[in-house]
Amino acid sequence: MHRQPGGGFLERIEENLIALILGVMTLITFANVILRKFFASGLLWGLEATVFLFGWLVLLGASYAVKKNAHLGVDALINVLAPPARRALALVAVALCIAYAFLLLKGSWDYWANFANLPRTEGRWFPTGFQESFRGQGWYEVNDIPMPGWLRWLEDVFNEGEEYEKIPRLIPYAVLPLGSALLLLRFLQAAVAIWKGKTDRIVASHEVEDEIADLAEGR
Repeated sequence: MHRQPGGGFLERIEENLIALILGVMTLITFANVILRKFFASGLLWGLEATVFLFGWLVLLGASYAVKKNAHLGVDALINVLAPPARRALALVAVALCIAYAFLLLKGSWDYWANFANLPRTEGRWFPTGFQESFRGQGWYEVNDIPMPGWLRWLEDVFNEGEEYEKIPRLIPYAVLPLGSALLLLRFLQAAVAIWKGKTDRIVASHEVEDEIADLAEGR
């Protein structure tokens, strides 16, 4: 496995968030099982919360897998090429991935921004500026998840002081630009690693081969 450069908080942000999300999902699911089995009750907002958390898990996991070189890939062709050719193909591939992540970030921001009373970008493919006039949608709420007291300060910031009954959509949807930005960051880090000759590919996961090797060693 090749480890991408970097350190500190940004190096561990996916791990910390993924661990937190898995823990919260487990607690919500466990609480619902106990409530339904022994108290004929349940958390009405539990399903929506776990769906949102799973979405966070998937989007953060995409950038985490890039950082860990854990995405599955077909490398039968590049393995037979000379090192310079492998590096050239890797640079082309990572350039395409960076372009994709950039477009994904633009689309994610444009979908989320108005929910946070922020302007979307102008331009169909690449941002050419920001909206000069727009209607903020910070008042949009989710369907079931109640608004906790410690988040009431959001009402003054995003809802003109009006009370939220459910949490605003800007909270769960924030993973869209966050996950896209992290994905772009990890591809940029991969590009630097390839350019410096630290690796010659973006993906290097061989789960089946690794499992077979582990089993063989165990015997």
